[in-house]
This record gives sequence, structure tokens and C-alpha cells, in this order.
Amino acid sequence: MTERLALGGLGLGWRPPIAGFVAGLPGLGFTEVIAESLPAVLDGPLADLRDRGVPIVPHGVRLSLGGAEEVGARRVEHLARCAEWLRAPLVSEHIAFVRGGGMEAGHLLPVPRSREALAVLVRNVRRTQAALPVPLALEPIAALFGWPEDELTEAEFLTELLERTGVYLLLDVANVYANAVNAGQDPLGALTSLPLDRIAYVHVAGGAEHDGIYHDTHAAPVPSAVLELLDAVRGAPVLLERDGHYPPADELRAELDAVADAAGLARITGDTR
Repeated sequence: MTERLALGGLGLGWRPPIAGFVAGLPGLGFTEVIAESLPAVLDGPLADLRDRGVPIVPHGVRLSLGGAEEVGARRVEHLARCAEWLRAPLVSEHIAFVRGGGMEAGHLLPVPRSREALAVLVRNVRRTQAALPVPLALEPIAALFGWPEDELTEAEFLTELLERTGVYLLLDVANVYANAVNAGQDPLGALTSLPLDRIAYVHVAGGAEHDGIYHDTHAAPVPSAVLELLDAVRGAPVLLERDGHYPPADELRAELDAVADAAGLARITGDTR
């Protein structure tokens, strides 16, 4: 595994509805906040966490690194300011595009795994890196469709991207599971084919199946099949994502304990069983 970039242990994504819960976790290893949601002046619960020394990773969702258009300078500048405000050890974004031709998709869309698309992605990533004060980690997304232009496997595409840019990998095991299941592939085989030596940290989340398609919703408990994938990345920092349908505190603590146990990490809820 690669250097951990000052991250360690188990984390929980910071969201306003559970801000108090996140702040009250006695063993919180780190947290993550959506960069585009951060205000110009940082105060309140996030500032308190920062001042306590809890690492906070700004997680971008709007750069559109895989888009044919040049990455917007103001968006990159905001991500850089977020890193400075939070004293972040790194920032993260997605291998995706969200806009084109002046239109906003409103969703993370997959990048064609072609040589041409890879060149565009590498160019945009390098421009972004040049403006950031800290390292960058990139997350492959869960995608409900692929492109006919695909020339490379996901593992080949991702490995070459990381080698050509030096970025780190934000590995979302729930995304790996969703993509593999929906493609009729083995999730563990798909996971172990990826460049795991470049992991900065790991995401895990719950989802649901509808009409034969597994959706990575972040609004349900992590299924056992996804938890089992954490065994392949034991020792890496892991962050639980939860967006909406927040369960009672006792259920969320139990889910965090289950993630910790599956990943071989210390529990952060105060329960040492």
C-alpha cells in the first residue's frame, strides 16, 4: 500500500443532518465534506473538527475532469481554498464528467475508456494538480452504462491514468460492487485487478437493487457482500458514506462497527467489543 497521506482508521462523511453525531464519535479517524457545499468563511462544527486535529478531506463533485472542455479555473481555485481552510492532507474528485457544450448533466457520468478520452483526462488532471496545494486522489464512479468507444479495461485505464499523473486512488468498494454485479462480473476479481498500491483511502456505502439493477444510493445499510470486499484492502483508511435516510444513532453506530470489523480497523464508536 502507498503512503497514507496523514489519514488513518475509520471515518464518516460529514453531512449537516449528522454533524453532531460525527463530532461526537470518540475515535473518529477522519471525515470528508463535499467541497462545493463549503462556504467562503469556515466556522461552526467543521471548524471545530479541524481545530481538534481531525483530518478533513474536501471531496469535489463538479470539476468534470473527464469532460472535453478545460476544467474551470474558478472551480479548481475553490477546491484549493477548501484544502487551505480545512488544512486538508489531500483533496479528492471523480473520474467523470458532468457538463458539456454549456449543459449540466446534474450527475456523474462515465468517461469513455478510450485513448483519446484518457489523454483529455490526463490533461485536465495535470492542470488541476498544478493549482492544488496538496495531493489529489481520484474516485472511479458507479456507472449504469458504458461506451462503445471503450478500448481499455477499467483496470488498464485507471492504472495508466495514475502512472501518467501520479494521483492517488480513492477506491469506492461499493462502486466496484455495483459495476461488477450489473455487468455480471465477479466483484472481488474486479477489485483485485485495480492498482491497490495507490490507495489513499476507501469509500464504502449501501445501496439497493431495483428491477435487477443494483444502485449505489448511499441511503441504505452496507450489504454484507460489499463489507466482504473490505478484506481485500485491510489496513487502508475507510470512510462510510451516508446520504439521506439517516438511521437512528444506535443503528449508525452499529453500521460503523460492522465496517470497522470488516476492514480490520479499530472501532470509533466507543464500543470495544
